[in-house]
Amino acid sequence: MSRARADEEEYWHSSKFRAFTFDDEDDELSQLKESKRAVNSLRDIVDDDDDDLERVSWSGEPVGRRNKLPSFQSLSDALSDTGVKSYAPELRRPKADYKDYSSDWSPKDTVRRMQRGKVCSLERFRSLQDKLVLLDEAVAGHDGNVITAVLIFLKRTLRREVLFRELEVRQVALCHLIHFLKETGEQKLLLDLLRFLDRTEEVALSQYREHLNIQDVEKRREFLKGCIGLPFSAEDTSHIQDHYTLLERQIIIEANDRHLESAGQSEIFRKYPRKASILNMPLVTTLFYSCFYHYTEAEGTFSSPTNLKKTFKIPDKQYVLTALAARAKLRAWDDVDALFTTKNWLGYTKKKAPIGFHRVVEILQRNNAPVQVLQEYVRLVEDVETRLNLATKYKCHDVVIETYRDLKDRIQLTAYKCKVERGSADEEKINSILNNMQIRWKN
Repeated sequence: MSRARADEEEYWHSSKFRAFTFDDEDDELSQLKESKRAVNSLRDIVDDDDDDLERVSWSGEPVGRRNKLPSFQSLSDALSDTGVKSYAPELRRPKADYKDYSSDWSPKDTVRRMQRGKVCSLERFRSLQDKLVLLDEAVAGHDGNVITAVLIFLKRTLRREVLFRELEVRQVALCHLIHFLKETGEQKLLLDLLRFLDRTEEVALSQYREHLNIQDVEKRREFLKGCIGLPFSAEDTSHIQDHYTLLERQIIIEANDRHLESAGQSEIFRKYPRKASILNMPLVTTLFYSCFYHYTEAEGTFSSPTNLKKTFKIPDKQYVLTALAARAKLRAWDDVDALFTTKNWLGYTKKKAPIGFHRVVEILQRNNAPVQVLQEYVRLVEDVETRLNLATKYKCHDVVIETYRDLKDRIQLTAYKCKVERGSADEEKINSILNNMQIRWKN
């Protein structure tokens, strides 16, 4: 029995398949270090399932957080099948740290040691049954780092079809592996796993995400065109189609505007040079760009804001909000006025804002609109308290005075008189109202 154990030790220390060694270290426990490093490095990884993209504004500045995924690249490199690399923060440990090491630990003891960050080797688990028991113990321990470390070991030592078959009945471990493969970018293995599980929509989505790695815009467009036929749900297929159409539209707009800008043929491009390319920007950013540079174009042109609204079914609120921001930035107050002016069947006009006039006022103020423009929209705020707060905040004295007059609140009007400049037209207006004997004051 002891001879058999000695032969086994000699094999693992002399074979070309020796698992964990350092080139500059040759002690009998060096093969144990990789498993230790795997567990230690995993402690530093924070799980996060969000895989949104960071959105970028047309100006090139971040406007929202999109990509919060942790990087597993060092872990992937360290555990690749082509070689063994060190990624632990410490490369050497004193031999005293291995004094309680034993090669006879059960799967349960091994998992416990991994949870405590202790040195242990997984290479002794050679049979499929032993490896599955080890995985089950890791899952039972509810430690994601340990589960992932064991899965990496199984991924390296089991055939794919065997690994996939066993994980199919172990959903917790399966979810960990899928997440790990997404993080490390092991696309081929991930697609093989999803196909084995017959998750066609996830396969399609994973393939669609590949467009993020394509830098050439023409190649990206062709790739997206090919994604339209993938087995997505009806709703997702519509989104993919819109993505392709948007990029195709952006390519046309970008080529035309680059020519106009370089030729100096357009006054708006001379006065407001573009800060960034429109390519690969979100739909709302593209709409803002269009409202900024192409607001007056006919609907039949690709760069027309109304064409974009119709093509991509942009809601009225989103369109008005974006158009308002673009035209206010240009201080095009007539365009702002026309944006909210509607006409009924009798020919009468009135102001209407699907986003609420209080939001209109806030956007105009952020773009340094003059008081005369601001107070015109403050007057249109229906809620009296909100109107007074906005008028007071932005010093729209006429609106405050008229509101207190309509409320017949003599006390508040008298108090507000102290807030206007002495001898100004506003003070004269207040005095005139206070002296008006025809007003029946409430107080």
